[in-house]
Amino acid sequence: MVVREILPGIEAVGVIDWHRVAFDDLMDLPDGTTYNAYVVRGSEKTALIDTVEAEFDEEYVTNLIRAKVDAVDYIVANHAEQDHSGSLPLLLELFPMAKVVTTEKGKELLCSMVLIDEERILVVEDRDSISLGDKTLVFYPMPWVHWPETMVTWVPEDRILFSCDLFGAHLAASPLFSDNSCRLHEAAMRYYAIIMQPFRSKIREYIDAVESLSPAIIAPSHGPVHNNPSWILSLYRDWSSEEGKNLVVIPFVSMHASTRWMVERLVDALMQRGIEVRPYDLGTASPGTIAMDLIDATTIVIGSPTVHFGPHPKAAHIAFLANILKPKARYLGVIGSFGWGGKTVQSLGDMMPKLTAEMLEPVYIKGKPGEQELVAVINLADEIYKHHQDNHLV
Repeated sequence: MVVREILPGIEAVGVIDWHRVAFDDLMDLPDGTTYNAYVVRGSEKTALIDTVEAEFDEEYVTNLIRAKVDAVDYIVANHAEQDHSGSLPLLLELFPMAKVVTTEKGKELLCSMVLIDEERILVVEDRDSISLGDKTLVFYPMPWVHWPETMVTWVPEDRILFSCDLFGAHLAASPLFSDNSCRLHEAAMRYYAIIMQPFRSKIREYIDAVESLSPAIIAPSHGPVHNNPSWILSLYRDWSSEEGKNLVVIPFVSMHASTRWMVERLVDALMQRGIEVRPYDLGTASPGTIAMDLIDATTIVIGSPTVHFGPHPKAAHIAFLANILKPKARYLGVIGSFGWGGKTVQSLGDMMPKLTAEMLEPVYIKGKPGEQELVAVINLADEIYKHHQDNHLV
């Protein structure tokens, strides 16, 4: 990434990873990502905000040379995860007088994650500040965004917030600033779905805290810089609310078409009742895309045949993912078919203990669905409709 000025004395010095296709081997990245890092120069001292993945050490240091950063007093580590702290060991060698600034929990994690000498770390607490001369760094710990040690850094003179992963997006793009496009909207939503969704109650608190600062610019650790913060704040308000939409998500897998026929009948029945429905064949669907729909779904119905004694592994995978993402869904259903036995319904339910959703009566049949079984699917659609109606969604 070329070095670019955000404001006088503040430059973006991170890197673009145009070709990364997955994050944590969990989240697909259709548009790459960035590892944002920033330099903040005051009249007396200089600070770096975060570093980058270690494999981009050379590019990061080259950017610091291009930005003519020849002395660093502080390296702020808003988050210890290696995509932001990977270059920290090299930076501490290059700038032996620099101190790493982080939270107490951040200190513990940095010492174990990237083997930092704790003597180099300056621990800060809520609203502690460091003067750089004519600029000030103010620190706000925001644990569970999405790790326990996370904090954000505020420069009041410029009203710029370095928000770490909060408000980020996995999107490799040449523009420095957000263009509020559909492409960025999807990238930010995908990011929220996988990274932030399980922590939405904390996120709501932090949105209030951020709005109270009235930032002019929000500079996250991934994706474009927001010079119109109200756009991303509004999206986060919507996503993190507990209000679901009139939406049913049906991730399913089918071995001999029986489960597929049941899903197709359910889809038709829900559409006829004015309910938006999104079926996903787990043989081809992206977990990240399903996760985005879990943000708004009021009802989730998993379709799975029985393999040996339990659910198909692809259905088990999406159930496990839903459990760790803890979506706001209020109703949960299971449909599918078995050959000679097994405990698929019970197993799928047991895989999602963190969901607070009410379990609907399953439609789980032996063999190929006949007319009687398909009537049971229609009855499930009626039950979902009634629940959505009770929640004033239809």
